[in-house]
Amino acid sequence: MPTRGERLQLLGWLLAAPVDESRELLQEVPVTHDWLASPLEELAGISLDEWQAEHTRLFVSGHPRTACPPFESAWVNGMMLGSSTTAVAELYRKIGLEEDSVLPDYLGTMLECAAYLEDQPDTHSQAMKLELWREHLERWLPRFAQTLAEESQLALYRELAGQLFLLCEECRD
Repeated sequence: MPTRGERLQLLGWLLAAPVDESRELLQEVPVTHDWLASPLEELAGISLDEWQAEHTRLFVSGHPRTACPPFESAWVNGMMLGSSTTAVAELYRKIGLEEDSVLPDYLGTMLECAAYLEDQPDTHSQAMKLELWREHLERWLPRFAQTLAEESQLALYRELAGQLFLLCEECRD
């Protein structure tokens, strides 16, 4: 059984743009993630270009609109680089994490941060984990997951949406 941190890392990784090695890497995911079985079958029957096109349409630059921008500011502030981008960057600084070239409110980064906090048993980290979920992820992740489930043409992203819904439910408990 994967740890919660491992699961969070996998969900964040699935938001990344598919590359040549992505299919092989997905094949290596432990069988404990049985929800990936059907998406892997579907991915085996399509080209990398088709997968990349769906990723781009959903997350990067769909026409006439990007269906599921994976950024908190797009959902909470109605624009990129809104106040929520700055707020989550400040949270990372409080945690002690350094910024990289990815926008701080990118969902993959936020899930990676949540995974990191899962592995930290101290009280400060647990408080930061709660802040990440309550002040950031809970505000937009359910809507993002719902839209992803409705918009995706690939089982991989519909299943990802389902896993994100489960994550939201777990965090409410």
